[in-house]
Amino acid sequence: MTFSADLDLIIDAAREAGALALRLRSAGLEVAYKPGNSPLTNADLAADALLTERLRSARPDYGWLSEETADNTERLTRDRIFVVDPIDGTRAFVKGRPWWSVCIAVVEADRPVAAVVFAPDLDEIYTAQSRGGAYLNGKPIEASQTAQVEGCSMVGDQVMFQHPSWPTPWPNMRIEPRNSTAYRMCLVASGAFDATIAMGPKSDWDIAAAELIATESKAHCSDHKGRPFVYNRPNPQQRSMVCAAPRLAPLILERVSPIG
Repeated sequence: MTFSADLDLIIDAAREAGALALRLRSAGLEVAYKPGNSPLTNADLAADALLTERLRSARPDYGWLSEETADNTERLTRDRIFVVDPIDGTRAFVKGRPWWSVCIAVVEADRPVAAVVFAPDLDEIYTAQSRGGAYLNGKPIEASQTAQVEGCSMVGDQVMFQHPSWPTPWPNMRIEPRNSTAYRMCLVASGAFDATIAMGPKSDWDIAAAELIATESKAHCSDHKGRPFVYNRPNPQQRSMVCAAPRLAPLILERVSPIG
């Protein structure tokens, strides 16, 4: 099965899941809370069920990893797996803000090979396949050529950058928040922002799809120590995340790598 065939499949599935989520939100959401106080809606669960049925019936030999499905070790035996976040940025989704997305990656040999991140409220669909470039609504995208931290555009939390524990204080930057981690990485991929970082752990479903889109746009992606991401391990989690324009990335890593 080719990467392009998988990409076509996951694009259609993401669009369908996004449309379902919008319909359910319009009808009135049912909201519960997971441990740690993160919201879970009936739309998250319905989108997960839809994606499970569409994708697993189309590729029964692929493994499965989703934020909203109980994990098991069966995926570790498969050559390819789907890595899915039915709604990344549920807080924004619940509040009617547009910064949420449907994220699907196909992972082979611990690396993403096909990916889609769909932001339904914005009608933005980011796609990539291995060695095929990155696209926004079918048009090629590329990370910026910004080469200095001062004055760069950072998508993230202003409070985090102002925290006094940083070894080197951050200079003035344009900082804007976006809820979905994957969408933040896609904004770097498109050149709309220069960088985004997360110093805490991120699950595979948070970043697998967006990482392929970002790297295919020539952006840098790694943990804060500069180590590459490895997917589909027994514990599907990454230590941290740095996604940045290629000339800016070494300067950001220099600042964040001393953190333990």
